[in-house]
Amino acid sequence: MRMTLSQIKAILPTLDHVEFQLENGMYVPEHFHVTEVCMVTKHFIDCGGKIRTEKAVNFQLWNADDFEHRLKPGKLLNIIQLSEQKLGIEDAGIEVEYQTETIGKYDLEFNGKNFLLKNRQTACLAGDACGIPAEKQRVKLSDLSKPRCNPDSGCC
Repeated sequence: MRMTLSQIKAILPTLDHVEFQLENGMYVPEHFHVTEVCMVTKHFIDCGGKIRTEKAVNFQLWNADDFEHRLKPGKLLNIIQLSEQKLGIEDAGIEVEYQTETIGKYDLEFNGKNFLLKNRQTACLAGDACGIPAEKQRVKLSDLSKPRCNPDSGCC
């Protein structure tokens, strides 16, 4: 479940340092910068014709060659609070942008020690309207030759 802005604000004062970890176990280098905090509003139409609006707080992490830089929890909290004051950012789910091979968008979770960058997946929001069939149940062909019930049970 995606972490909200109020949740990260409650966690930051309890930490000695800020670490972000990708699902593959790799860590964002400890000299990262938070280059943006913003409110992103996505107003769109899905493939079923329904108009939707989603809001998220976006953090952009950047890995610079500034090896002396270490973002402390209090500094990140100050950046968040300044963003709330100056931009009117709401308490919404957080998405994180971080560049590996390309810029990726991640959901944010916390495991008690590190912030986890959780891979996001695309999905159809209008499954009932777009014509994608439900996944069929897989059956082994060898099972089809076996009787499904006992002929003496009265079910057949």
